[in-house]
Amino acid sequence: MIRFLHQQREIALGQLPANTSILDYLREHRGLTGTKEGCASGDCGACTVVVAKAGDDGLEYVPVNACIAPLGSLHGTQLITVEDLKDGDRYHPVQQAMIENHGSQCGFCTPGFIMSLFALYHSTETGDREEILEALGGNLCRCTGYRPIIDAAEQALAGASDDQFSRRAQATLDQLRALLDTESEIEALELPHGHYYRPKDANHVARLLTEHPEARVIAGGTDLFLESTQALRELPVLIDVIAVPELHGITVDPRHIRMGAAVTHRASEDVVLADYPELHELIQRFGSLQIRSQGTIAGNIANASPIGDWPPVLLALGGSIELLSEAGRRSIALDDFFLDYRKTAQQAGEFIAEVLLPRRNPKLFLRAYKISKRFEDDISSVCAVFALEMKGDQIIGARAAFGGMAATPKRAFTLEKALEGINLRVDHLDTAVAAITEDFQPISDARASAEYRLAVTTRLLSRLQEEFRGDTDTRVHAVEMHSGELAIHD
Repeated sequence: MIRFLHQQREIALGQLPANTSILDYLREHRGLTGTKEGCASGDCGACTVVVAKAGDDGLEYVPVNACIAPLGSLHGTQLITVEDLKDGDRYHPVQQAMIENHGSQCGFCTPGFIMSLFALYHSTETGDREEILEALGGNLCRCTGYRPIIDAAEQALAGASDDQFSRRAQATLDQLRALLDTESEIEALELPHGHYYRPKDANHVARLLTEHPEARVIAGGTDLFLESTQALRELPVLIDVIAVPELHGITVDPRHIRMGAAVTHRASEDVVLADYPELHELIQRFGSLQIRSQGTIAGNIANASPIGDWPPVLLALGGSIELLSEAGRRSIALDDFFLDYRKTAQQAGEFIAEVLLPRRNPKLFLRAYKISKRFEDDISSVCAVFALEMKGDQIIGARAAFGGMAATPKRAFTLEKALEGINLRVDHLDTAVAAITEDFQPISDARASAEYRLAVTTRLLSRLQEEFRGDTDTRVHAVEMHSGELAIHD
C-alpha cells in the first residue's frame, strides 16, 4: 500500500497503476482540480504541489512538479495542495497577498505560484528578492506579468511564518514518523497493475533488479517519468531508492566528494560549491527549484542524455561512478561510461550507487558554460566545461567536455592536446579553435543548428581566455537589487 497524509488524514492506496502521477491522482481520482496540467514535463510549474517530509530538524517543505512525480513517491510524506491552504474562512497569507497585489488574471498558473511561494514561506529566513526569484524560476505566467506576483511574495514573506501548518507541525511529524515506523525492510507496494518497490537497503535494490530485470530504478523521476507523460509508455515495475539511507550520503575525503544515488541536485549544492564555486551558475540554472529538489545527479548520469549538464562537469574533472549489483561493486570512470546515444556501460542488474567527484586541484582554472534559449529552466543547446591545470599562465594539462555536441556527453581530446602548452594570457587560440571541428560534427535540432553549436563553442574559447586575463567576467556571479530592479554584474 501507498500511505501518506493529506488534509491531516492517512491515505492508503493500492488500486492504481504503478506509474500513476500525483497530478493524475489528484484530478482523476480525488476530483481536486486546483492543481493544473500545463506541460506534462515539469517545465511550467502549473502543477506544483508541496510535499512535507520528516527531517532531522523538523518538517521539510519541498516544491514538486506533480505531473512527473510518481504517486508512490508520496509514501511516508504529507501532500499539500492549493485546496489545503485556506484556514476556515481565512486565506493563507500567500493567497491573501496574491489577491491584494493583483497577482492573477486568468488564474491557470496561479495555484502553482502559490504553492511555490508556500514552500518558500516555510523554508526562508530572509525572504529576499533573490530567494523569491529562485523559488519562482520554475513557474511560468502568460498573462499577469511577474511584478505583481513578486510584490505579493515580498508582502507574504515580510513577517514570520505563522499558519495552520506551523501550528500543527509537531502533530504532523508524529503522524509521519508513525507511518515510517510501520515500513518493512522492503516496502513492496504491490499494485494490481504493477509493482512499486521501496527497498530500505542498497543490497535489496540489487536483489530486486535480479528478480525483476525489466524494472526501472527511480529516485526523483524528473527524466524517467517523461516516458510515461510524454511517450505514454507503461512503467509497470519501479524500484524507488529514495528510502535507502546509504544512498543519501554525502562524504568528503582527501580525494573525493562522494554522493549517493539519491542525493538531489539541491542537497549537493553546498558541498560541491565549496570546492568548485565556478559551478554556481551552472547549478543554479540546472532546471527549476522543483526539479533540483527532486532530481538526482546519479539520475542525470544514468539517463545518458547527450544534453545533460552534470556529465560534462564530471568528464572534465575526472569523475567516476560506482555501480552495484548482486555480483558486487565496481568503479568506472565517466570517460568509459557513455558508449552511444542513450547507451552506457551499465550492465543488467546494476544501478549507480555513488558518484565520485575529485577534490579540487589547487592549480585548476575551471569554467563551465551553459548556452540555452532561456536563461533559466531550460535545456542546454551547448554545455561546455574547461578544466585547465596551470603553471603560471601556461596550460600544462587540459580536460574539456561538452554536452549537446555529439550523441553522448563527450570529451574533446583533440582540443585538449591543442590547449596544452599554450600561454593562456598571450597566445592566440587558432590551433585550439581548429581542433573543435575535428572533435565534433554536431547535428541540427530544435535547440540549435550545427553551425550555431560550432560557432558558439569557438566563442566560448575566446571567453575562456578573456576571463583568464581578467578582461571580462561573463559569469552571473553576483546579483543585487537597486530600486526594485534586477542588476546583473559582469
